[in-house]
Amino acid sequence: MKLLKKINQWVISSLLVMALMPASVWAAGLLKPADGSLPNLEILDHEVNVIIEDGYAITTVEQIFLNPHQQNLEAIYSFPVPEKASVAEFTVWIDGKPVTGEVLEKQQAKEVYESEKTAGRDAGLMEKDEYRTFDIKVSPVRALQDTKIRFAYIQPAHVDTGMGRYVYPLEEGGVDEHKLAFWTANETVKEHFKFNLELRPAYPVEAVRLPNQPGASIIQSDTGDWRVELASSSKDQLEGLHSGNPSPPPAFTLDKDLVVYWRHQEGLPGSVDLLTYKPEGASRGTFMLTLTPGDDLQPITEGSDWIFVLDVSGSMQGKYATLADGVQRALGKMRPNDRFRLVLFNDSAWELTSGYVNATSEQIQYYSDALLKIAPDQGTNLYAGLVKGLSRIDADRTSGIVLVTDGVANVGETRQRKFIELITQKDVRLFTFIMGNSTNRPMLEVLTRESHGFALNVSNSDDIVGKILEATSKVTHESLHGVQLDIDGIRTSDLSPKKMGSLYRGQQLIVFGHYWGDGLADIRLKGKISGQPKQYSTQISFPAVAILNPELERLWAYAKIEDMMQEIHDFGEEADLKQAVTDLSIQYGLVTDYTSMVVVRDEVFDQLGIKRNNQKRLENEQIAHQKRQLQPVTSHRVDSAQPMFKSNRPTHSGGSGSFSGWLMLPLLVLLVGQSISRKLASRSK
Repeated sequence: MKLLKKINQWVISSLLVMALMPASVWAAGLLKPADGSLPNLEILDHEVNVIIEDGYAITTVEQIFLNPHQQNLEAIYSFPVPEKASVAEFTVWIDGKPVTGEVLEKQQAKEVYESEKTAGRDAGLMEKDEYRTFDIKVSPVRALQDTKIRFAYIQPAHVDTGMGRYVYPLEEGGVDEHKLAFWTANETVKEHFKFNLELRPAYPVEAVRLPNQPGASIIQSDTGDWRVELASSSKDQLEGLHSGNPSPPPAFTLDKDLVVYWRHQEGLPGSVDLLTYKPEGASRGTFMLTLTPGDDLQPITEGSDWIFVLDVSGSMQGKYATLADGVQRALGKMRPNDRFRLVLFNDSAWELTSGYVNATSEQIQYYSDALLKIAPDQGTNLYAGLVKGLSRIDADRTSGIVLVTDGVANVGETRQRKFIELITQKDVRLFTFIMGNSTNRPMLEVLTRESHGFALNVSNSDDIVGKILEATSKVTHESLHGVQLDIDGIRTSDLSPKKMGSLYRGQQLIVFGHYWGDGLADIRLKGKISGQPKQYSTQISFPAVAILNPELERLWAYAKIEDMMQEIHDFGEEADLKQAVTDLSIQYGLVTDYTSMVVVRDEVFDQLGIKRNNQKRLENEQIAHQKRQLQPVTSHRVDSAQPMFKSNRPTHSGGSGSFSGWLMLPLLVLLVGQSISRKLASRSK
């Protein structure tokens, strides 16, 4: 413990740093029964190629599995669901040539796969395990032979407070005890690992960073593009060891997320960017509208009450000492008129404090010692924790809740609708720090949105100081509440997200939708700041034809599916809504809760009457990508003539202090700082 406190103590003092010290986690990789009844398969090669351009990222992963045994086997590969990502391709090499999968209703896809597997013919299946993982099955991986697969997914690539962030998720959160009880994972890549990322920014980027990977190469081209490369082979690893090693080490272990940051140039203006796809002759187009506000949200100076709702379930083992240390240091930075409560939860919830406590040095020391005596164990009764945290809210005080959890609600009340009803009973902001890749991200994001707070996803590979800075500027400044977006002058429909909630300092608003016709449109962004109406407006033009970004159709479809799935989680599954999700998923080739992607031989697709719609869509997307690669990157800003925002974009180093100045405040209080005033919030409703 003494050694731990000596290492980077200024970072350890943050509550968020607990993400750097995971408990029992498992990684992306081949799954095998824990009883060892089947021989292990191996991942020979794992190559990742990422292209980030035009506001979205396309990730393509190629893997080669080896069966070193004398019998044919089935390969089962699992990887965490990336944030806001939809799988668009699953390809298996059959007889030396790639065969692309098609999306079917989930049960139908499974039956097709099992039938081909039983017959001994080549087949593959990709399924989604709710918000947790994408699971791939390939059969057969033939004896003493290898099998090659490829999958690709697409996701928006937003920028927050001048910083972009991409995560290649590999580390599981260790919270799915049922799955872990039966399976273990072989997460080692035996021979070759490559990670290549190409960033083609529309706005100037000053720097790119890949933390905790000293062997990575980061290069900027003359055109302003950036390349990140990380490669490793078993031969390289062996050469780096002393002689006498009995066997070559693996090329790479798929147990830690890869996180890439990019920092935009300071002084960039607030902007409206429009990306469209509308083929020649089509009456309807698809658009992605990105609003990046300027820095006109003012700092807040009022005092506050803070309730810390802390997860002390079994999955927090190994992180808890850091959590307790972080809370102690955070409380020590509170102001004399601030108060706090400490609520803990596992199978049940209890309050460590007896009501609100003034942040005196004596009280801080007393409750810090009490925290250290807690031993994390049992399940996660998140509902009970929130109930306890929401009790005793003082109507005359500014209040905020900081929820920190790395698990899922698996004890007590678990229905999302009940969580929403609970959080909307009180006029309080909920700020959630979502730890790891297995957390119930959809529900936690809904709760924060309903309370007009925000949620931050934190990877164990993140720059923790960076996440502190990201959160700090949001809770120390005003926010735009009750956000509405109006588009007049051109017909639009099917906008997503359905509920836009609040915009905090540095956040972008990304809206997908359909449009008809072409020409000028009036855009108005409305909301309230400190209870006072606020409106931004401009005029932009929608094109008659745009062919370079067909991926927008999948992004729109996935955003729409997310809206519908939120309704299902909130109010229960209805047949019509389930069918709508299924139909949209099949039409746009997306793997969802109700659909899967199946690969069989070409002649089997024909025999079963399965149309190759996804294959055609992929071909169209690949042609468009090749055309984009041949053209210089240009800005998609559409409000230059009539700027919607009058000030420059906020950054961590501008406006409210220098970057180095912020680093002098490493404590959790930076995460919560000054609360969004509860009184201001009530006036904004």
